[in-house]
Amino acid sequence: MNKSLNILQNWNNIQRDTIEKVNVTKVPISVVILAKNEEARIGDCINSVSGWADEVLVIDDESADRTRQIAQGLGTKVLVRKMDIEGRHRNWAHSQARNEWVFSLDADERPTEELKKEIQDTLFLDPEVSVYVIPRRNFIGHYWIKAGGMYPAPQMKLFRKDKFKWEEAEVHPRSIMLGGRRRYVKSDILHYTYRDWADFMSKLNRQTTLEAIKWRKLSLDDPKKAAYKMNFTHAVWRSIDRFFRTFIAKKGYRDGFVGFMIAYFASLYQLMSYAKYKELELTRVNI
Repeated sequence: MNKSLNILQNWNNIQRDTIEKVNVTKVPISVVILAKNEEARIGDCINSVSGWADEVLVIDDESADRTRQIAQGLGTKVLVRKMDIEGRHRNWAHSQARNEWVFSLDADERPTEELKKEIQDTLFLDPEVSVYVIPRRNFIGHYWIKAGGMYPAPQMKLFRKDKFKWEEAEVHPRSIMLGGRRRYVKSDILHYTYRDWADFMSKLNRQTTLEAIKWRKLSLDDPKKAAYKMNFTHAVWRSIDRFFRTFIAKKGYRDGFVGFMIAYFASLYQLMSYAKYKELELTRVNI
């Protein structure tokens, strides 16, 4: 008798859980995920928002691995577009969303459960709000970088797509509000920025190349401005300034050796960008 009652109770629990899942209303936002060769991480990113957001859309930058197949296997719509200029690419990606609100993620980012609940609870409280500013935890491997300006590192990640756009720049585009007010939230996005130091160096190399190209374009369009901003003295000064600002002023020393390395790479970014820019200038590369 007791066994039959237990079976019946378990069945009732399963039915109740099923009904609750069916009745869950998805948040009316579109999650737009940018990815390139992210087969190792795209699944976790999609799963972190599946069942919560009304739409999940992956914009694939012509991946050479199984990124697209994994995303499609999880029931996600995938669009393929080669990234030309980062800001332009992001603007195009967000314009493909079907909802008014867009939650912009890269494949190495995940919203916490607390953040999803906070968004769900506050999304329609104030019609004047057009952008959510969200703190972001940055990681190297499994290490959370808490100092050196790396946290809370607030980002405009959730926005009304008609009230927000990115500057059409090739590297580090600026976010631009087109109206409305900001809402600052407490909960975090997890950003698995660098898999390890080798990944850090690889991204540093790629980003400094893009920075040098941006400077070279400026030198062709406005030589006077380029001569003022892009010279050896200026590059050395920026390099020294970046190190001390990151390690001392922003207390990167609290992260110990990791904090020192981040400050060192922030300094190296300036010198590498300048060296690559001079290389483009000496070879008279037209871009």
